[in-house]
Amino acid sequence: MKYMGSKRRLAKHIAPIIQGYIDKGGYKTYIEPFVGGANMIEAIQCEDKHGSDSHRHLIELMRFVSEGNAHKLPDTITEEEYVAIRDNKDDYPDWLVGFCGFNATFGAKWFGGYARPRKNGYDRDVICGKIGLEKQGPLIADVEFQCHTYRQWAPENCVVYCDPPYAGTTKYKDGFDHADFWRWCKKYAEPQHNNVILVSEYSAPNGVACIWQKEIENTLSKDVKGKKGVEKLFLVK
Repeated sequence: MKYMGSKRRLAKHIAPIIQGYIDKGGYKTYIEPFVGGANMIEAIQCEDKHGSDSHRHLIELMRFVSEGNAHKLPDTITEEEYVAIRDNKDDYPDWLVGFCGFNATFGAKWFGGYARPRKNGYDRDVICGKIGLEKQGPLIADVEFQCHTYRQWAPENCVVYCDPPYAGTTKYKDGFDHADFWRWCKKYAEPQHNNVILVSEYSAPNGVACIWQKEIENTLSKDVKGKKGVEKLFLVK
């Protein structure tokens, strides 16, 4: 799904690394506490897959799609419909609010301004969003989606992949305590929990190992947008 900060273009690099830890360690449970548009979890094979996010409308959309309902999504959303949904969210199904908020909006930012129709008279982004979700539905049918924060996870014997809001980049729906997040990671990376904790970020606290990196165009930072950034994957120990 279209989602700000999506890992779709990097999944072909990162997913095999995650899968390697699952397979080598014989892990049965895989968790993504920041599942976003589910563009990473769809590529992972594991017996028990969980994706969570604190964004209620996002999770309801992903549940709706994972249950085989993507064909029910609207083909287009007019600007008038966009404004009505944006300003009266409680009057519409959560999944529709989620679809409108991420797929009919500029840059996939949550209600970041209406993505105006192209010359052909249709909002091509919305159409493409529906087509993409129809294709994604079967890939996430085995995922249990839950609406809560990473703090509500207490993983044991799991592979955990975290893609949190990056420090120093465009803010998402709410503020984010990065120091608290890294404390949580280090807690559940302690040996007695038998977890593998992997984190996508541009940087990490001292002592956290970078196990993969790739230079990409930076689309999140307000200061260096359009310039090259180094996407990194960290293993927390």
